[in-house]
Amino acid sequence: MSDEPAREEVESVGEIQFEGALRPKNLGEFVGQEKARKQLVLLLEAAAQQARTPDHILLSGPPGLGKTTLAMIVAEETGQALRITSGPAINHAGDLAAVLSSLMPGEILFIDEIHRMARPAEEMLYLAMEDFRIDIMVGKGAGATTLPLDIAPFTLVGATTRSGLLPGPLRDRFGFTAHLEFYSHEELTEVVTRSAAVLGIAWPREALSEIALRSRGTPRIANRLLRRVRDFVLVRERAPDVSSVQDALELYDVDELGLDRLDRVVLEALIVRFGGGPVGLGTLSVSVGEEPETIESVVEPFLVRQGFIQRTPRGRMATPGAYAHLGHKAPVRNDL
Repeated sequence: MSDEPAREEVESVGEIQFEGALRPKNLGEFVGQEKARKQLVLLLEAAAQQARTPDHILLSGPPGLGKTTLAMIVAEETGQALRITSGPAINHAGDLAAVLSSLMPGEILFIDEIHRMARPAEEMLYLAMEDFRIDIMVGKGAGATTLPLDIAPFTLVGATTRSGLLPGPLRDRFGFTAHLEFYSHEELTEVVTRSAAVLGIAWPREALSEIALRSRGTPRIANRLLRRVRDFVLVRERAPDVSSVQDALELYDVDELGLDRLDRVVLEALIVRFGGGPVGLGTLSVSVGEEPETIESVVEPFLVRQGFIQRTPRGRMATPGAYAHLGHKAPVRNDL
């Protein structure tokens, strides 16, 4: 009998334990996002002094910048339990009603990808956030009645990678909104240094800085690359230096600017198949065999920030920098 499922389960548990070990436990340990962190400190301290639940919090920004970690820190700082769910898991208003009605006073409810909630659930959430009450529909047709149900005061922490998709009435009900920015190289070096210390890894700062340089401004990626390099050094019996980091990340298809295989596939398709563009997102996603949402939310933000892709009204276009990075000769054109 195959032991593959058991192996996958152990691997999954290992990943969860790894991520959990590296998460900062309080705002003092949290690296980066200085402005949002200071604002959160003020918000939580004000709520504590007034003996009330903190205002609802909306965290937006690309994946991997610490939205889930901040939700956990809010629960830790307030001494309350954290309830975690996600927008795609809430398909009906009844799903949300079950979660809200089971909350204890002061609990923190974290909804990841909140912009993907079903519309009826969103409308129920409006009343819950404002008045700590939900309306339950009983019966059908002409005999249907609405029963109001009071719920315990709670703090909602919503996370989204697409804040523009949130309805205005929902967005307006958050008392505090923070947009998380990509990390600088210096901040990411601090993240990797802290993670290495937690894992008991004593490496030169230059090696850790090289990992940070290739981490796309994203702590989640930095921690993942740290683990991959650690494995490489262990198995290949290499010294933990800059050369080992470069060789390890070359093996994992991460280049000197942090572009991975998918980034380069997208740029190659844009340059070789479509002459540099412009090309629509749907056409580009079909050509590389990836979902449009993956390209738009994971690949493009980094490539745009690196100056390799331009978004135009007519579609995506490759810049001269993209041609140079992939070793292609850029055409002479007047529309860039």
